[in-house]
Amino acid sequence: MSKQTPMMQQYLKIKAEHQDAFLFFRLGDFYEMFFDDAVKAARELEITLTKRDSGKKDAVPMCGVPYHSAENYIKTLVEKGYKVAICEQVEDPKVAKGVVKREVIQLITPGTIMESGMLNEKENNYIASLSHFNDQSFVIVYNDLSTGENTLVLIDHGWSAVVHELYNRQIREIVVSSDLPKDMQDDLRNTLNIMLSFQDETTFNAEYRALCQDIHDHRLMEAFSRLLNYIQHTQKRSLDHLQPAEMITLKDYLTLDMYSKRNLELTETLMKKKRHGSLLWVLDRTITAMGSRQLKKWLERPLLNQAAIEKRLDYVEGFMEGFMERDTLRERLKNIYDLERLAGRVSFGNVNARDLLQLKQSLQKIPDLKHTLGQFPSQKIQELGAKLTYPEHVLNLLEESLNPNPPISLKEGQLIKDGYHDELDTYRDASRNGKEWIAALEKREKEDTGIRSLKVGYNRVFGYYIEVSKANLHILPEGRYERKQTLTNAERFITPELKEKEQLILEAEDRIIDLEYELFIQIRDEIKSYIKDLQDLAEQVSEIDVLQAFATVSETNHYTRPNFTLNTIQIKEARHPVVEQVMNDDIYVPNDVYMDGERNMLLITGPNMSGKSTYMRQLALISIMGQIGCFVPCESADLTIFNQIFTRIGAADDLVSGKSTFMVEMLEARHAIANATENSLILLDEIGRGTSTYDGMALAQAIVEYIHDQIGAKTLFATHYHELTSLENQLSGLKNIHVKAEEYEGKVVFLHQIKDGPADKSYGIHVAKLADLPDALIERATSILHKLEKNGEKPEQESAQLTLFPVEETKPKQGKISGEEQAVAEQLADMDLFDMTPMDAMNALYRLQKRVKKSKV
Repeated sequence: MSKQTPMMQQYLKIKAEHQDAFLFFRLGDFYEMFFDDAVKAARELEITLTKRDSGKKDAVPMCGVPYHSAENYIKTLVEKGYKVAICEQVEDPKVAKGVVKREVIQLITPGTIMESGMLNEKENNYIASLSHFNDQSFVIVYNDLSTGENTLVLIDHGWSAVVHELYNRQIREIVVSSDLPKDMQDDLRNTLNIMLSFQDETTFNAEYRALCQDIHDHRLMEAFSRLLNYIQHTQKRSLDHLQPAEMITLKDYLTLDMYSKRNLELTETLMKKKRHGSLLWVLDRTITAMGSRQLKKWLERPLLNQAAIEKRLDYVEGFMEGFMERDTLRERLKNIYDLERLAGRVSFGNVNARDLLQLKQSLQKIPDLKHTLGQFPSQKIQELGAKLTYPEHVLNLLEESLNPNPPISLKEGQLIKDGYHDELDTYRDASRNGKEWIAALEKREKEDTGIRSLKVGYNRVFGYYIEVSKANLHILPEGRYERKQTLTNAERFITPELKEKEQLILEAEDRIIDLEYELFIQIRDEIKSYIKDLQDLAEQVSEIDVLQAFATVSETNHYTRPNFTLNTIQIKEARHPVVEQVMNDDIYVPNDVYMDGERNMLLITGPNMSGKSTYMRQLALISIMGQIGCFVPCESADLTIFNQIFTRIGAADDLVSGKSTFMVEMLEARHAIANATENSLILLDEIGRGTSTYDGMALAQAIVEYIHDQIGAKTLFATHYHELTSLENQLSGLKNIHVKAEEYEGKVVFLHQIKDGPADKSYGIHVAKLADLPDALIERATSILHKLEKNGEKPEQESAQLTLFPVEETKPKQGKISGEEQAVAEQLADMDLFDMTPMDAMNALYRLQKRVKKSKV
């Protein structure tokens, strides 16, 4: 490669410091990229790839994007998981000696986005740091740079808990130390599909001491320092809007592992990963963006403290009591912008005049909001209004200073009102009067010379001029003007008086632009001192918004206030909050749920598609809704407060990790069994169906017995193994229920009604017929079933493989029991199943079965 130009040498030096990012290198009105950056960016952004010095043998690949539209290109790259380093000119080209000095002024990463156009207004944009300590504890720190939120979580019960916690927050980027074990790094990348960034510097910056004044644990300080140093390194500016770190104690909230959050579709659907069709979609009747984000945070961390739950429910009830007032309140909220992120942008320094206009308009509506809250019949709602405060000085400042219709750009003028600043008014007067003088000059010169086409104009290069066409030059009096420029068809002139006015006008216009920008920065910096007040206001408004949303959805969907009891669940006519909303003309069939201290396990049988999974999920969702402080879909509800919810519902391979459906099923079941307590809720659906019938049945029974005897958690266990229904006679806490179905004219009719007792049959072939399998296959399956029933055998359940070929009858052989079989029987009798995990039980059964088969060969 030939010797690089000074500018390219500068580029290469800066790029060497940012190898993991696209370097947007400012050249004039474009951000340029070179070498591999250019090749990759051209592909990812679908823009033209060119070459610098294209005529040379070693021409450099090059592409660029316009400066004014760069945000959209940056957004595309960041959404694809890349980092972008913004490199700007940091000195005036007019005074630069040699190459203009350039520096990276900001590193934009998925977790550090601040530009409003790149953010989802209904989602927090979290970056997290993870620190691992020698005592095998972990600290996770969450930050949303756009709002300033900081939270810390200490986890001292294993790596699995770390992964589940991180999964549930939907973070965009994780900052870790470079010495974090590689298997943990790989697990984070593969399980969470997320960007890992590295930061080893954990020296705490004294500037941020106030953010953690209540934190004394050195582990928390180190973890928080790691994240703050990374943010400071990437953003390269003051972060005054960061809020004091809040310590999250996980035992204060209902724990939802990643399986449960996924299976219950709390915030997104399982298949399409969309908000529509999730519980969040049903509940989100918020008006403001910050209210929507607050609702999602509440949904992800349901409460355990009954007093706190009841307090929220009291507010919801209060909002429901005032229908007309609530309607007015919702209208008031529509006029309040995203105060939380506006405050962040003010502090961050990327706020524009229209952002401040939104801030002003929002603050103007707070008195109306207070008044409306005061009109509710509920005293508790009135008290909410009384507590609502806002920084009046900020509102007064913006009303006095800000132009009512400012431009987006800060370098165009028209930001500041007349009358706000004396010097600005003086320059504006000079500019306006000067232009009026120019107009008057043109009129006077036309009259004096008699040249109607004469005009006074302005050119950036030559300034103001008097233009006369060549056809009229003979009319012009000798020596009236001083010649300035010759054109093809005209001559341009100047006068001493016009020169003087030109200097005054141009000086005023230049100074107006600069002075307005200076005043805008002063206003922004003055508002900075009220960031904490604005953040407190945002918190109050967002909570009011969520509580009124709960009232609105509760009234619209006929929800009822739950009661909380110590150990009994009694729900009358419970409904699934999401399913009932997506049903078209069908009528949702509600069902009762009853569990107490004596009967805390329901064994559910019934055909596929009859509603077993829906019945199970609705109990979990009703419990979660109650524990976030919302009314619930039923006629009445006595609920117990769960500390954890575990679900094993649905079938899914994890092909990336090489895990089959059955292995995923076993891992999820193990996670529930290992972590549940008597205060937990466990939902298990069709356990054991991924293996042979007898293996699966044995595992299912062992799991039921283990939960019943060793854990005591409230459990809903759906199964097609009808043999398990006999456990009701053996396990005092288990009760059989089933989903009712009937046959009509050879077809199965699902009634979706939960009844006591076991189901009488599976209706598997009927379901296969509904799925429109070939008639020949259905007839053959029916024939096989009749043959098995005639021979007095229990057919394999619906998990068994159907065959189109005749099957050999498998009557048990009569004869003397061998010594090996006797030994197997004795070993089986000696097993303590209650001390075995499901996987241990499965392996033991496999070994015994192998011994028996070998003895028969």
